[in-house]
Amino acid sequence: MHGHRNSAAPVDDPSRAGAKQPGRFDPQRAARLDDPSRFEYLPPERVVELLDAPPGALVVDFGTGTGTYAIRVAIARPDVAVVAIDEQPEMLDHLRAKPEAKALANLRTALPEELPALRGRVARVFALNVLHELGDDSLRALGALLGPEGFVLFVDWNAEIERPVGPPRDHVYGPEEAAERLERFGFAVERLEPFRYHYALRARLARAAR
Repeated sequence: MHGHRNSAAPVDDPSRAGAKQPGRFDPQRAARLDDPSRFEYLPPERVVELLDAPPGALVVDFGTGTGTYAIRVAIARPDVAVVAIDEQPEMLDHLRAKPEAKALANLRTALPEELPALRGRVARVFALNVLHELGDDSLRALGALLGPEGFVLFVDWNAEIERPVGPPRDHVYGPEEAAERLERFGFAVERLEPFRYHYALRARLARAAR
């Protein structure tokens, strides 16, 4: 679980079994995750709109990185509680050090070992630039978070588009391949209007979608 990353270094990690790009992001590159030019092709306000979180909802940023988008969601929606999760404590340290994060009472950070306490309670999950790096176990853990009316918003680099940014095309999915993978894990998937370099998928647990 890596979060809003542009590149990753390969690692031999069995927890990433099933991932398209089984790599771990180098925290020394964290500054690039805060590049404001990202908002031009992946606008935070559009992410907030697609999440459509109900008032009082519990919202999880799964693979938050340095929390760039978690912060923007928490600012835009002070009526929801945002939990920013990442597997690397160094990334969460970057998030907590940001002045705007310190000022947000509705934003907190968490490590993956805290996921069991959230199972079945989450109304919205967003996973930005994460799906191609998620191993099968992490994808199952993500789905287990959802409450009865919950869904996941997956936004990831589109392998079908030539891009000046992001991972190589063979390290990421096209939208159809991504949807097929999610369906194998029990999600019902809806294609949404794409971003410039990304596809967007809304995924509910199939039993909840029926």
